[in-house]
Amino acid sequence: MVADARHPSGVYTVCWEEDSEGSSVCVLDQSALPHQVLYLHLRHEEEVAEAIRSLKVRGAPLIGVTAAFGMALALTRLWQAGASTLTPARARSHLARVAELLRQARPTAVNLPWAVERMLRCADQALAAGRAPGELVALLQREAQAVADEDCAACLAMGRYGAELIPDQATLLTHCNAGALATAGLGTALAPMYVAHQQGKHLHIFVDETRPVLQGARLTAWELQQSGIPLTLITDNMAAHFMRHGGIQAVFVGADRVAANGDVANKIGTYGLAVLARAHDIPFYVVAPRSTIDLTLSSGEQIPIEQRDPSEVTSIGGSAIAPPGVYVANPAFDVTPHSHVTALITEAGVARAPYTQSLPALCAGYHHVGEVHVHGVGNHTGRC
Repeated sequence: MVADARHPSGVYTVCWEEDSEGSSVCVLDQSALPHQVLYLHLRHEEEVAEAIRSLKVRGAPLIGVTAAFGMALALTRLWQAGASTLTPARARSHLARVAELLRQARPTAVNLPWAVERMLRCADQALAAGRAPGELVALLQREAQAVADEDCAACLAMGRYGAELIPDQATLLTHCNAGALATAGLGTALAPMYVAHQQGKHLHIFVDETRPVLQGARLTAWELQQSGIPLTLITDNMAAHFMRHGGIQAVFVGADRVAANGDVANKIGTYGLAVLARAHDIPFYVVAPRSTIDLTLSSGEQIPIEQRDPSEVTSIGGSAIAPPGVYVANPAFDVTPHSHVTALITEAGVARAPYTQSLPALCAGYHHVGEVHVHGVGNHTGRC
């Protein structure tokens, strides 16, 4: 495994690999950070789904990219096991089953079903064009790599748009992890910080620890350390204090799904930060690619909220911190009303209220299932 210069952390999050044992989706195990940089070689679609479910792979854009590779892996595995038995009908049936498996891994982030649907459309167009199963395998591998490459490009574009909103000597606050570890590129919410830092701007980032899984403490703090950007790690309940006394000039967060009216689902605790930012007259920016925007939902009330294992709340690092048998609520996300969002930064530009007008305008011509070129050979290549 080699370092990735696109990632401030100096590591890859996901890529396709071929070795003596066959094909695999190689992912950075984020549950091992910050203590260990560990890579997993996922050789079965069930392993891909479990890696997403267990937060070994996390971050809305990244789980979409990983799911795309998982779809390609599923068909590649069948092809390598017995090419002569892989008929077009069997290939399509298998992909449908794998699509449902991956969709169910995590329900809130729309990037996951978006990527799965894109891969299914690729398969359907290829089969309709009369492509043989072997050609379909290659096409799906290239399409998955295209999803990764497009995410990388989107991250850089979001970083450039967002950096324009960051002055020199800025003190910012972020929540959870929306950096390179959450994407195939620079990140979403952290991308503007990385670009601003590269431009020579002097920044200081307050990082919420992000209970209960501590993505801020474990991942964002590690990422920013690797990049050389100064940071201060705080507990979640310190945010109001530092908004009042710490000179915080803006809040940057990512998103797992954005409704048509601009309501934003993001890691639990985001809504509270938005309320605090509004009370202190601090801009609250959401950074997310267009694949995260779900124009089929009129408001955030329709966004499904994932409920996770109570043990995430009652223990840290395997050590119990609560009495046995206590009742636990553990929603993984909350929804921030659009009225609390200063702007939504996408790879196509910056959207502001009214979002019912600005979001469709930014998404005009953007195909959530992607364009599939079944007559040409792509130039996307793996990078491991």
